[in-house]
Amino acid sequence: MADVRQNRQTGEGGFRDPPGFVVESHGHVIAFHPSGAERLAALLALIDGAQTSLGLSFYIFARDASGVLVRDALTAAALRGVRVSVILDGFGAEADADFFAEMIAAGGRFASFLGRWSRRALIRNHQKIVIADGKHAMLGGFNVADDYFAVPGPESWTDLGFTITGPVVERITAWFAELESWTANDKAQLLALSRRVRAFKPGAEPVRLLIGGPSRRLSGWARTISADLERARRVDMLMAYFAPGRRLRKRLRKVASRGRLRLLLAGRSDNGATIGAARALYTGLLRCGAHIAEFDAAKLHSKVIVLDDVTYIGSANLDMRSLYVNLEIMLRIEDAALAQRMRAFIAAHQPGAQQITAKAHAARASWLNRARWWASWFLVSVVDYTVTRRLNLGL
Repeated sequence: MADVRQNRQTGEGGFRDPPGFVVESHGHVIAFHPSGAERLAALLALIDGAQTSLGLSFYIFARDASGVLVRDALTAAALRGVRVSVILDGFGAEADADFFAEMIAAGGRFASFLGRWSRRALIRNHQKIVIADGKHAMLGGFNVADDYFAVPGPESWTDLGFTITGPVVERITAWFAELESWTANDKAQLLALSRRVRAFKPGAEPVRLLIGGPSRRLSGWARTISADLERARRVDMLMAYFAPGRRLRKRLRKVASRGRLRLLLAGRSDNGATIGAARALYTGLLRCGAHIAEFDAAKLHSKVIVLDDVTYIGSANLDMRSLYVNLEIMLRIEDAALAQRMRAFIAAHQPGAQQITAKAHAARASWLNRARWWASWFLVSVVDYTVTRRLNLGL
C-alpha cells in the first residue's frame, strides 16, 4: 500500500495532494486524509478493525473496484459477527441490495434512502458517515467510487476525509441511529424526518455535531453557520459548490468589507452548472474586496470553512441545497490552532488554482454568460445535483 500511496499523491498536472496530518482538540484525535489512496486505506482499516458494529451512510456508492473493495470488507465484517448497517441514497448510489446480497445473507442490513419531495425540492441523503463500534468515526466530503480515491487529475476528485475519536462520536452514533430508524419504516413521512432534524440539538461544546436537513425552521447546521458569519471578520473557504442565498451573500460581503474573505472554489467539475452558479456571485464579492480563486487541477469536492477560530468540516457545501434541503452532517470545532492549520491546508491547494481578479471576471461576464450563470444558480439551488449534471447550459 505504501507504494500505491506514493504514486497517487501527484497528478498529471504536477499538483500534489497535501500530506495527511493528525491534530488533537478538546479530547478528540482527528486524522485528516487529503490523499485518495490514504482515504481509502483509512476507510478499509476502520471497517476491518470493527469488533461489534459498523454503520455507513453515503450519497454515491459505485459498483466499481473501490465499491467492491468496501463491500467485500463489509461482508467480511458481517461474517465475523459485526452488526453491519448500510444506508445509501436511492438516487445517487448505483449500488443496491443485489450488490450487497452476500453481506445481507451474512446478517448485514441494507437500506435505501428514497427521496421525498418537500414544497420546493427533492430531498437527498448527502451525508458521508462511517462509525465503528460507536468509538471511531469517519466523515468528510468523499463518496465511494474510484474517482474519489484516484490521483489528482481532470477526471478525479480532490476531496477530504477525516477519522475521529472522542466524545462527539457518541453524538454521531446517536444521529446514525435516528437515520437508521427512519429508513427502517417504508411508510416513513418527510414530516417525521424533519422532526428528527429539528430535534437534534447542536449543543454548546467546542466540538459540535451539526445536522442539516429539511425543516420548517432552520436546521442546526444552517442556523449556526449563519450566526457565525454575522460576526466573522476572517473567513477562508475551500468549497466544491458555492451558491448561498441572498442573506448569506450579504453576510459574506460584510466579511470581505470589514475583514478578509478568501474563497477557493471549483474551476473544474462534472457539473458545469455548479461552477456557473458560483460565478454568478463573483461581481458583488469582488467589489467588496473578496479574494477568489478557482481550483482546476482536479474536480474539487472538499468542504472546509475556517471562520475566525472556528473550523467547519463535513459533507455540506455552502449552497441552498446543503443549507436548507439535503441531509448533511458537519462538525464545528472551536480551536485557534486547528483553524490556523486548516488555513494552511487550504493554502496548499493554491498551486492548482487560478486567481480571479475583478478585471478577468468582467472580461468573461458577457450578457450571455451572466444569463447562463444565474440560470445555473437557480438550477443547482432547486434541482438535484445528479440531474443538473445534464443541464450545464454549455458551461
